Amino acid sequence: MTAYTRNAQLVWNVLNGVFNIYKPSGVHPLTVRSTIISNLCRDLNELDVRPPMEHVSIEGPTNKEMRVTVRNSYADHPLVVGPRYLPDNFKMAFANKLPVEASGVMICGVNSGTALTYKLKQACLTKFYRVKGILGQARVDNYITGSILEKATWKKVKRGNIDRICAAVQAAHQKKMFENSGIDIQSQEAFDLAAKGLIRPADQQIPTIYSIKCVDFKPPEFTLEIVCINEDNEYLKSLVSEIGYRVKSVAHCSYIQCSQFGHFNVKNSLLSKHWDLQNILDSVSQCHRIIKENPYMIKQEHANLVPAQAVAQQ
Repeated sequence: MTAYTRNAQLVWNVLNGVFNIYKPSGVHPLTVRSTIISNLCRDLNELDVRPPMEHVSIEGPTNKEMRVTVRNSYADHPLVVGPRYLPDNFKMAFANKLPVEASGVMICGVNSGTALTYKLKQACLTKFYRVKGILGQARVDNYITGSILEKATWKKVKRGNIDRICAAVQAAHQKKMFENSGIDIQSQEAFDLAAKGLIRPADQQIPTIYSIKCVDFKPPEFTLEIVCINEDNEYLKSLVSEIGYRVKSVAHCSYIQCSQFGHFNVKNSLLSKHWDLQNILDSVSQCHRIIKENPYMIKQEHANLVPAQAVAQQ
């Protein structure tokens, strides 16, 4: 670090905001939290921390001139009281908490940045997923780690079958998108909203798929790219299972990756080996710039996902 950032107090004062990490599959979010906080504590304590307070003592016989001595207080020494920065000093929250089996972009807020993660969560930003499924087996929880419940043939399934089902699912959700907004789909108001772009559902509990397509088909495996909102992992896994049944077979999910959350994408995510103080500070600065350039990510004032001027620029 530079001489300016060697001061731990200065670094602590700027350690506020959100940053973008890549969560690996098989890791619990609480494990991610404890790992990041542990790394931040380690790096902050390696900087120039506050020196021990001085202990003033007045020594000598009371009937003579006494002497005043000043020395470091052992009661405030790091070897006695422990490191200056402890895990309990940190606050940390997630804007999109990925479950254990999922991997991908996860936005974390540290200290005062936790308030920003709440705003990002309430904004219900679109998420981009890459989901892989395997035909021929139905499993518990619709995931590869579950035990097998049912088997079926899959060799008759063609890519065209999956493409047609994806198109039908997308069309059904786009129709439902208008119904959930409380607007008559045959009205002029619905036309004006549709001309501005995709519509945000009024109810944040209703999953909405804006795009779903099969990007790879190597039977019995297939890969879907999904753009959605208000979803969760269980919904994505059940979607793969539903596709299996609709092609007259069965299927389960084997992989879930979140490649983008709003304008935060996987290219700028920090891998686990980069979860340290310097990289997190750089990511905080980068995420601050993204939010500043796209203020509608935290303050929605319209039914569309992005303002009309942003759509025109795209």
